[in-house]
Amino acid sequence: MSTLAFQFEEIAPRELKPALHDLDGISRETIDAHYKLYQGYVGKRNEILGKLAEVDLGGANQAYSELRVLKVELSFAIGGIKNHELYFEHLGGPGGDPDGAIGDLIRRDFGSAGAWRDDLKATGMAGRGWAWTAYDWDEGRLFNYVGDAQNTYPIWNATPLVALDVYEHAYWLDYQTDRASYIDAFLANLDWSVVNAWVAGYQIPR
Repeated sequence: MSTLAFQFEEIAPRELKPALHDLDGISRETIDAHYKLYQGYVGKRNEILGKLAEVDLGGANQAYSELRVLKVELSFAIGGIKNHELYFEHLGGPGGDPDGAIGDLIRRDFGSAGAWRDDLKATGMAGRGWAWTAYDWDEGRLFNYVGDAQNTYPIWNATPLVALDVYEHAYWLDYQTDRASYIDAFLANLDWSVVNAWVAGYQIPR
C-alpha cells in the first residue's frame, strides 16, 4: 500500500483578543459560540491530516474514495481556520471610515468609503457564507467577493483584507434573521490598524 509522503504538526487555536468580548452589537455569547466553531475546525484539520498519513493512494477515485473525502473535507476545515482567524483578528476596533493605506485603496477602487461599505454589505447579503474585500494582484485593485462556503475562496491570486462571516452562526443569537443589522455591527467594530498592517506586510501598492 502506498501512502502520502508528507509530514505535519498539529496546530492549536489562536487565543481570542480580550477586545472581542466587548464589541458593540456583537455579544460575548455570540463570540464564544463562534470561537468554539473555529476550535472545531482546528481539531478537524489535525484529525484529517492524521488520517491522510495512512490513506491508501491506490484507492483514489473521483466518484468516491477515502482520499477524495479526506482531501475535500481538509479544504473545508482549513478554510474555516483561515477565514475565522482573519475575522477575529480585525474585529475589536472603533470602525468608522477606513484610514491609512486601506482607506486610500478603498477610495481609489470604490470611489468612496460609503460606496465600498454599501457594496460589501450587499455582497454579504447575497452570499451564503462569506464576503471578502480582497486585493487582486493581477488586476491591481480591490474587489468585494462572495464565498458560499469555507472552502470557496475569493479568487486565485487575491489577498483577503476584510473577511465578513455571514453564516447564521455569526449573528443568530443577536439578530436572528436580521443579517443586515449584523453587518452594520460588524463594520462598526473593524480595527483598521490591523488591516493596514496586513496591507503593509503584503506590500500592496497604492
